[in-house]
Amino acid sequence: MTLPERGATLAQGFSPSVPTSTPNQRAARPEIWAFAAPGSDPGPESPRERLLARGAEALTAAELLSLCLRTGAPGVGAQQLSSNLLAGLGGLAALASTPASRLLSVPGLGPAKAATVLAALELGRRARRPALLEERPICSTALAMAFVQGEIGDAPRERFACLFLDSRHRPLGFEVLFEGSIDRAHVYPRELVKRVLTYNAAAVILAHNHPSGVCEPSTADIRLTHELSTLLKLLDIRLLDHLVVSGGSGTSFAARGLLADR
Repeated sequence: MTLPERGATLAQGFSPSVPTSTPNQRAARPEIWAFAAPGSDPGPESPRERLLARGAEALTAAELLSLCLRTGAPGVGAQQLSSNLLAGLGGLAALASTPASRLLSVPGLGPAKAATVLAALELGRRARRPALLEERPICSTALAMAFVQGEIGDAPRERFACLFLDSRHRPLGFEVLFEGSIDRAHVYPRELVKRVLTYNAAAVILAHNHPSGVCEPSTADIRLTHELSTLLKLLDIRLLDHLVVSGGSGTSFAARGLLADR
């Protein structure tokens, strides 16, 4: 981290005496045939049927993604397209942090598929952050750490983010402000201050991830934190903590006594 110098039930009902449907009958009752697209196998071993019978945990990441995509691309089925997408991006964690512009550039993914994937990922993120959505106070380091880990812990590049809080430490918003390489991100204090003032925040929690998985703060991290703390104090804004996170661990500056005088 561095600081730069500047179908419901069929309407027709069902009768065992109804003979096998003809093509014309199929066209008249599309709700019966919508699931059986040419070349698909809607049998009990399809991802959809296994999910409903055994639960979502029984499916691989590629199978779950294929249910979001629903269809494939010319010459490529939905599951193969999903496998290709995950392999090309570097896995599910990388997909979760991929911007829309990158998804739209993937062959076989149009706006509709990209939007569906992004929406599914965002639902997952929101499900992990009830405290932020319900506007309950962030009252502990553990709560803040769990939230931040879910947001940026698995990101493949270093990200610097801020959790904006009111005077009672209720969350006003969370933003990734800067993104860098695998080992550093440039932080621009002026941009941070602009966002703090936009939210009219009374306190903030800073956070950044270490893609290496080692969450030990660097000398540069500590120096940057002290400089930002001094700047925020001039605006009467409290810096409550700076969290360094990875997918499975994290470090709190406040717990380590690394914050400047608060």
